[in-house]
Amino acid sequence: MSAAIEMYALTDVGMKRDHNEDAVGITPEMGVAVLADGMGGHNAGEVASAMAVDIISRYLKDRLKDLPEAKMDENTGFNGESILAEEVIDIANSAIFETANKNQECAGMGTTVVTAIFYQEYITAIHVGDSRMYRLRDETLTHVTQDHSLIQEQVRRGLLTEEDARNSSIKNLVTKALGIEARVEPDVVEDIFQPGDYYMICSDGLTDVVPDEAIRQTIIEKASDLKQTCEALIQLANDAGGPDNISIIMIYTKKKFNRKKGFFARLFGQ
Repeated sequence: MSAAIEMYALTDVGMKRDHNEDAVGITPEMGVAVLADGMGGHNAGEVASAMAVDIISRYLKDRLKDLPEAKMDENTGFNGESILAEEVIDIANSAIFETANKNQECAGMGTTVVTAIFYQEYITAIHVGDSRMYRLRDETLTHVTQDHSLIQEQVRRGLLTEEDARNSSIKNLVTKALGIEARVEPDVVEDIFQPGDYYMICSDGLTDVVPDEAIRQTIIEKASDLKQTCEALIQLANDAGGPDNISIIMIYTKKKFNRKKGFFARLFGQ
């Protein structure tokens, strides 16, 4: 059975850090991908990011299998998958916030997160912070998410260019993160994917040092192999100094995705 959606995830410590505070998780049979970039002292960032990926992945794996696919909620206009994603973001945020407040060694910890859910011909992308999701369609690279950061707010207002943003001393100051406050408001995007689309989720360890055009060219050149694409992008970031951890999830959409078929195919080893 040919998979409707292919995924590959890779994370790297980079050239300057001594440990990795990023976390990634993919569940291709359910159409789910999660990436988190932690922050906080005493290595607590890696606790926050690991919690986010674990909680979100487990919750979605448990709940999605019984959820009707692409059923719109009349009250919000969103599909059920998007509402479920907002629920789990709230759960993960509360768990991280509580852990940070109960454990001194975890005080102040938080994490960015990007979660993607593919279903039928739809995608839900939900995010908090400055980790990103991109889409490559017909060799055109576009942003699916918009950073929650001070510097990107200035870019959106036309006060800075993307090049200025990459060189700014405040480029890593996020305006939202999981676990910092008792409640967080994520951004939710619903879109329709097409066969042949490539999606990339990444931490800012890539985008801080590698411009979008280099990302676009690399995905085009390595498109036939998602593992090689991830490896090549991480190498670009490390060649540019690798100042931060680098995490990437590559996703290729072949055709309309049926979650239940994917789940049972995985369950019975097909």
